[in-house]
Amino acid sequence: MAHDYRRQQNARDRASALLRGGVFLDEGCIIGPAVELKTTFMFRGSKAAHLNFIGDGVVGADVNLEAGSIVANYRNELDDKMIRIRLEDRMIETGVDKFGALIGDGTRIGANAVIAPGAVLAVGARVPQLGLVDQWPVADGSWGGAGG
Repeated sequence: MAHDYRRQQNARDRASALLRGGVFLDEGCIIGPAVELKTTFMFRGSKAAHLNFIGDGVVGADVNLEAGSIVANYRNELDDKMIRIRLEDRMIETGVDKFGALIGDGTRIGANAVIAPGAVLAVGARVPQLGLVDQWPVADGSWGGAGG
């Protein structure tokens, strides 16, 4: 466990959780075993049960990430590593090559789902087990993934 994090009252992190790079856990958050949080804000009552990774993300209140779900923060597969955020019809340049996702309050992310870098999930979003949320354009120019 890293020393550069802030945990509010009743927030719990379990054995073998790794919190690094500056982490904020609001009241009532639960971080289970084998969960890694890197430079992440997690708001009131959100949970990452076990075997999760959340990198450089903002997780709203009352979000639940089932086992094995990942919030990726780096586009290893692309030559241009710059993270861009698609918001409506605009593309926002973040100016960074590591950025996770913005996850709205009350979102539910199923087991082994992957949220790609730069994704924005609306309040109350539902991502199915094994789902992929990716806003990056695919070869034909359309937007890929369940949330695209």
